[in-house]
Amino acid sequence: MALSVKCNMKSLFRFIHTSNSHRRLFKAGKATGTMSLPKGQVFSGIQPTGVPHLGNYLGALENWVALQDEYSTVMYSIVDLHSITQPQDPQILRDNILDMAASLLACGIDPTRSILFQQSQVAEHAELAWILGCLTSMPRLRHLPQWKMKSMEKNEGSVGLYTYPVLQAADILLYKSTHVPVGEDQIQHLELAQDLARIFNNQYGEFFPEPRALLSVTRKVKSLRDPSSKMSKSDPQKLSTVFLNDTPDDISLKIRRAVTDLTSEVTYEPESRPGVSNLVSMHAAVSGQSVEEVVRLAKGMDTGQYKNVVAEAVVEKLQPIRLEIQRLRADRGHLESLLAKGAEKARGLAVPVMTEVRKLVGFYYGN
Repeated sequence: MALSVKCNMKSLFRFIHTSNSHRRLFKAGKATGTMSLPKGQVFSGIQPTGVPHLGNYLGALENWVALQDEYSTVMYSIVDLHSITQPQDPQILRDNILDMAASLLACGIDPTRSILFQQSQVAEHAELAWILGCLTSMPRLRHLPQWKMKSMEKNEGSVGLYTYPVLQAADILLYKSTHVPVGEDQIQHLELAQDLARIFNNQYGEFFPEPRALLSVTRKVKSLRDPSSKMSKSDPQKLSTVFLNDTPDDISLKIRRAVTDLTSEVTYEPESRPGVSNLVSMHAAVSGQSVEEVVRLAKGMDTGQYKNVVAEAVVEKLQPIRLEIQRLRADRGHLESLLAKGAEKARGLAVPVMTEVRKLVGFYYGN
């Protein structure tokens, strides 16, 4: 399927083996006819929370698109099993899964260059999570940030929320993934996957590779109404978040209403001027320019005039994606078919791995 949207970026990825003290840099180059793709299995997942926002796109999805051209096997999963650690309306969840699929495709995730699938359609995820859960201690899980944060919010938490990181580790190890694009706040969960790979290998023999983190060099997009916090779907202030399917008018309104300060000059000073610096960072990211370049272009403008420039740049970037999301969402059958085909490809990789895991654990007789 030829996609109408391609997200271009210059990508610099840092490989960090978080279970070791050494760190090294690796510059990932674009594949050409004279250069073979690096061997490696890339896996990442995203929860089906509906259409992503601008922060999701600039912070993760642009990188996902680029990775399709940089590794031999790339897998992206809509992790619906993870989403039910919080109460979900079944119909809304179904809609959100398809909205997320449409959004990923519109951003440039291409099923001919990667495997896009729905997690729950591959039963081996849950089976491996159970086996790995039996190798995980309760104190190890108690200290992970996901449990600490969510259980404090609710003053309690479900068993699913508690074991969420084990399922996350199973997602990664099931495909013998070698690299995982993550944000810095997910490093501890990836360390659990590395630990469980080592524990399994020590107990049953060398089998799982220890996955490495792919930390991309990206700018975090802040809330338009509160630049001290990240842009978020759950923000109760509707004007704080730009969604990929927002209309040009919606985007312009949100950016015009963005919190700045009383100084009219456009500068990039994140500590002292977080609001206008967030707009500068956003402008640089969507236009492919450096922060220094966009500040130079804004010389002589006040923040009100500059907001119009930023709005135009964001609209130009997101308009093709919005129209493609709209087109894809109109054909649910097509989206369901693409996810089913992706799940079939994923099962083709998962089943042989689980067959070997069952043998190693002792569930099968014979050789």
